[in-house]
Amino acid sequence: MLDLSSTMPLALETPWGTPPLHSAVSRQRDPHVAACELARALRHDHLGFVLFFCSAEYPLETLSEALVNAFSDIPVAGCTTAGEITPDGYERGTIVAIGLDRRHFAVSCTLVEDLGGFDLLRAQRLVDGLLDDCRGRAPAPVGEHSFALTLLDGLSSSEEQVLATLDAALGRIPSFGGSAGDDNRLAHTYVHAEGRFHDQAAVVVMINTRLPFEVFTTHHLRPRQEKLVVTRVDRERRRVIELNAAPAAEEYARLVGLPVAALDATVFARHPLSVRLGEAHYVRSIQRVNPDGSLSFYCAVENGIVLTAMQPAPLLEDLEATLAGLAGRLGEPALVIGCDCFLRRLELEAQGQAGAASRLLARSRVVGFNTYGEQHHGMHINQTFTGVAIGSHPAAGDA
Repeated sequence: MLDLSSTMPLALETPWGTPPLHSAVSRQRDPHVAACELARALRHDHLGFVLFFCSAEYPLETLSEALVNAFSDIPVAGCTTAGEITPDGYERGTIVAIGLDRRHFAVSCTLVEDLGGFDLLRAQRLVDGLLDDCRGRAPAPVGEHSFALTLLDGLSSSEEQVLATLDAALGRIPSFGGSAGDDNRLAHTYVHAEGRFHDQAAVVVMINTRLPFEVFTTHHLRPRQEKLVVTRVDRERRRVIELNAAPAAEEYARLVGLPVAALDATVFARHPLSVRLGEAHYVRSIQRVNPDGSLSFYCAVENGIVLTAMQPAPLLEDLEATLAGLAGRLGEPALVIGCDCFLRRLELEAQGQAGAASRLLARSRVVGFNTYGEQHHGMHINQTFTGVAIGSHPAAGDA
């Protein structure tokens, strides 16, 4: 017997009487049952696109077949996660999906498989193709009323190159996204497009809408005085071998006042490092300690860069202020699509604040996933909450 309560949709009625966005979650473990539940919750006569985020615990080949069958001619894209943000807040082991109404959104999606060969010419052709595809169905001018969502294999080590190249081609079109996860296993992460899951790949989704929107990013981390210089690095594997001319794990452990054996994801979440660009600090999160005493990072690291020790300010206060600011500028949102670093969730769980965070996310209409890295305007960043807030009705003159 199906648990129909697991797919209660989140939708906000608009002044013209129909919700432009629905979201739903399925907690069913059978992929066919889960896909049918989502389709039952999301399908309507004007459904134009489905975006989903799923636990890597599902049998992915079977799940992709089930989603294709359940949504038939509706394009579907998504990725695996390190946790889901459902209409009820943080969850794990689920599938959460968003349905976009084609009367209010023109959506075009493409797959990038050769990440290493993704140059500016390919990026420009990709962006031009997405915009041309949207243009014939666009409810608003594509140059001023579009944004791009990027989903990347979170273990591909190609995010920096792909994002910087894509951002150059996008020009003034804002972009955001997240790196796929695998429930904190750090083994295999996947994106989904064209009817199946792919690794070593990226999905780019162009979304045009007459609804107001704002692409944003925030973090709660503040710089300390301590600095660490990367003095030896394996750039290709994002592995720092030495910090301050000492074994990397030992030097980092000295910084945080713990033995090397105690270093784990929770410690990395509470004691991140960053690189300063201009007046801003961009977090470079540590992934793990390796047997040789080196440290693997989620973002690219270079020999000679200076890493600044960071300390957390109250995370929930920062998140609540960010979401309140978005609502103040856009009005009550129809939806916020959120890419939330899994290290932030680990920090909240360690502090016993995950429940309060879930209530805040649900109240603020956030749906999305926990990532292995976030993407904002061509930058690959860590330990942020990044996304797009979409207003519930057009601005005056756009209706």
